Amino acid sequence: MNTAQKEKQLQRHQWLATGLFLIMAVGFIITTLYQNNNSASWLGYLKAFTEAAMVGALADWFAVTALFHHPFGIKIPHTNLIENSKEKIGDNLGLFVVDNFLSPKNIRPYIQNLEISPWLSQWLSSPYNRQKAIDETSKIFLDIVHTLDDSSVEKFLESKAEEILEKLPLNQILAQGLHYFVQQNEHQQAISYLSSQIQLYIHNHQELIREKVSGNSYSFVPKFIDEKIADKITSGLMDFFSEVKNETNHPLRKEITLQLLQWAEEMKNDTWKQKIRTVQFKFLQSEKLTHYVQNIWQSIKNSIVKELNTDDSLLKKYVDENLLQFADQLKNDKALQEKTNGMVRSIAYRYILRNSKKMGNLISDTVGNWKGKELSQKLELEVGKDLQFIRINGTLVGGLVGLIIYAISEWLSSAM
Repeated sequence: MNTAQKEKQLQRHQWLATGLFLIMAVGFIITTLYQNNNSASWLGYLKAFTEAAMVGALADWFAVTALFHHPFGIKIPHTNLIENSKEKIGDNLGLFVVDNFLSPKNIRPYIQNLEISPWLSQWLSSPYNRQKAIDETSKIFLDIVHTLDDSSVEKFLESKAEEILEKLPLNQILAQGLHYFVQQNEHQQAISYLSSQIQLYIHNHQELIREKVSGNSYSFVPKFIDEKIADKITSGLMDFFSEVKNETNHPLRKEITLQLLQWAEEMKNDTWKQKIRTVQFKFLQSEKLTHYVQNIWQSIKNSIVKELNTDDSLLKKYVDENLLQFADQLKNDKALQEKTNGMVRSIAYRYILRNSKKMGNLISDTVGNWKGKELSQKLELEVGKDLQFIRINGTLVGGLVGLIIYAISEWLSSAM
């Protein structure tokens, strides 16, 4: 029901209560005039009823009106109570809500019976709901990304990069990484690849090797002998690197392994530490770091924006698949259901208790910030209709009481 409808409803009930008062007033006038020329006893009873009814109607009209207005605009003390006491009403209303609705005793039963896992599982099982959740979340993250100031983010990343690089023991990390690389035999693949590439290079550059052999030989050595020597060198090198590539226990592989392990140990000493520190210092002092950070951030930002703007992006597909998997697990896994319900209950309970005073203050401040007349009008629209029944009841009850009093007085007069 909108405000206009509430106003019409209030006016109808006001006219109803006022109309009843007017009927009583007309009845009183008529019975008074008739009593002057007619001695019928019933006229006294009717006059007593209408007279008392008018008193009751006026008394309750004054009480109801005094809540929201000054009667007839006259500033009688303790009238227009709502407008004059709005701060107190706001404070009391806020305290009432907190004490009676947001206390631990009152909210605990509702929180303990909270079962969100069935609803959440069913909701996430719907492709439409998952897509809606992903789209809304994407909008939030897009707003965050677009709101971020690029220069501030880049300065932050640059400062963190400097902090990490200055404090990070890179020589130790590199040494441990190389040692792990060798221990896991990952270097063997690199050796095989390099051997294959060297073998291919020699095969493709046999003529260059012949030229080098001929250029470094004596002039009296025949050319065919130079070519034979070059072919032998080429063939020997290709066979050698073929053996390195194919034999896992080749001596060269063992030698390279030992050299790498020795190199890893040497990296741990202070000499290497100082060398790496020197490189770090030059890197941190150069404009390259700023340039790298800018490129990294722009690349990350562009990737995020692209993934969030694309409907069928890998990121959204991944999130959708995981949400569906979570919904299936939540539907069938009792332990996960209890864990989810317990987590939601705990968060809801702590959040409500932690913010109960804020909710009370919000109610108090909201009511307190309303204009007094505005608050009075709002409350009158909400409860004014029911208060008009107080006027109606006051009219009827007042009349009945007056009638009873008149009847008792007549009985006492006749008895005496």
